[in-house]
Amino acid sequence: MKRIVILTGSELRHGFFRKYIALSKDIQVINSYCEGQEKSLRAITEKDGIADDVRLKHLSAREQSEKDFFELFVETTVDYSNPVHLPKGEINTPKYTQAITNSKPDLLIAYGCSIIREPLLSTFEGRFLNVHLGLSPYYRGSGTNYWPLVNCEPEYVGATFMYIDAGIDTGEILHQVRAKYSWGDTPSQVGNRLIVEMSRVYRDIITNFDKIDKMPQLPIPSNEKVYKNKDYTEESVLTLYKNFNDDLIGRYLVKETDRCEKVPIIKNRAVEEIV
Repeated sequence: MKRIVILTGSELRHGFFRKYIALSKDIQVINSYCEGQEKSLRAITEKDGIADDVRLKHLSAREQSEKDFFELFVETTVDYSNPVHLPKGEINTPKYTQAITNSKPDLLIAYGCSIIREPLLSTFEGRFLNVHLGLSPYYRGSGTNYWPLVNCEPEYVGATFMYIDAGIDTGEILHQVRAKYSWGDTPSQVGNRLIVEMSRVYRDIITNFDKIDKMPQLPIPSNEKVYKNKDYTEESVLTLYKNFNDDLIGRYLVKETDRCEKVPIIKNRAVEEIV
């Protein structure tokens, strides 16, 4: 059995993730440190947004889709994840870093938390995993599964499992999964379906961590894209929905195999055998 500590957020998708992981008979979740939403994209957008801001409408649609996917599970499933709620960013303070270290977990598991700093990085080197919702090294930073859809590149939407380091989505990659699409999808449906798949694969990586192979890394592409929260504009949201109205997904599915072959990802054989 693997004893783990989860570092995550407090939105519905995070609640689904930690509760699902904690249901595994091969995993003991010592604690889940759940950071608040004070610095979320919605909170940032609301500071300078207006009531009919299309950016806020998109975020509201995403929140409703999360309720449709995750709310029933989160509200009715027994919680074995031992949540500890804290303000955003405080995970790096001595109060929490000492508590995590003293609990002596086998692994630290990150999903949707703040950037982690010392001393946790060095204390748990080689035992600290993160999932980046995006495909590194192609897209890094903020909204890394949003921008590929804005840029008409669905093949770049996915999840990257990696060792965490001091950079932003720069750790050594263990395994990657690409998003699965269905005709008629909305952007939020794509994202939530990926979160479900990511959680399943993450669980198997945790339980079989000792069998995971070290993988050759992908070269940094010349067109690597790094986005920040400030790049989330009304124009980008309008472009996103125009792309979907113009059958972005249908056109992609026709050529999916060819397009994916041009964007290689890391497929860890050990993980593939597990899942």
